[in-house]
Amino acid sequence: LSSILLSGMLTVVVGRAVFGASITINEAWQRLRPRLWALIGFTVLEVIGAALLVTVVVLIIAGVAVAANGVAATVIGVPLVLALIAGVIYLGTMLSFAPSIIVLERLEIIPAISRSFKLVRNDFWRVLGIWLLGGIVAAVVAGAVAVPFSFGGQMLLVSASSTVAAFAALVLLSIGGAIGQIITAPFSAGVVVLLYTDRRIRAEAFD
Repeated sequence: LSSILLSGMLTVVVGRAVFGASITINEAWQRLRPRLWALIGFTVLEVIGAALLVTVVVLIIAGVAVAANGVAATVIGVPLVLALIAGVIYLGTMLSFAPSIIVLERLEIIPAISRSFKLVRNDFWRVLGIWLLGGIVAAVVAGAVAVPFSFGGQMLLVSASSTVAAFAALVLLSIGGAIGQIITAPFSAGVVVLLYTDRRIRAEAFD
C-alpha cells in the first residue's frame, strides 16, 4: 500500500515538474486522494491477472504430467513457461502507463487500460527497452545500497545463538531493502511518467 501511495504521489509531482511547475506534498496528496481507490483497484487487478496466467500454465503442465509422464510435461511445459514470461513482459509494458493515466488524466480503470494500450502500441520496443533499462539501473542501485545491511544481516544469521539475534538479523536485512526502495522509487516513477509524457508528445502533439 505504501508503494502504491508513493508511486501515485510521485506521478503527480513529476507530472507537474514536466511543465516546470512545483507542488507541495499536501497538494500532491489532494490530487492523488480521489484517484487512490482506482489506483489500488488497478494494482489488485494486475496481480490477479498475473496470478491467473501462472495458475493456468501450472495446471496445464500438472495435467499433462498426470495424464502422460514427466517427459511430456517438460516438452509442453518449457514452451508454455517461455510464452508465459513473454506474455507477462508484453502485458506489463502495455499496461505501464495505466497508473499515470489513472492519476493524471483521472480516467477509470478500464478506460485507463485501453488508453495505455493505445499509447504504447506504436512504440512498444522503445518503451520496453527504456522501461527495462530503468528497472536494471534501479535494481543495481538498490542492491548496492542494501549490500552493507545484507552483509551485516548474514553475519548475524550465521552467528545467531538466540531468537533475538536472528530477529535482529532479519530486521537489518529488511531495513536495507526498504532504504534501497526509498532511494530508487522516485527514479522508477520518474522513468514511467517521463515515458508517458514522451509518448503523448510524439503521438498527440502534447507539447
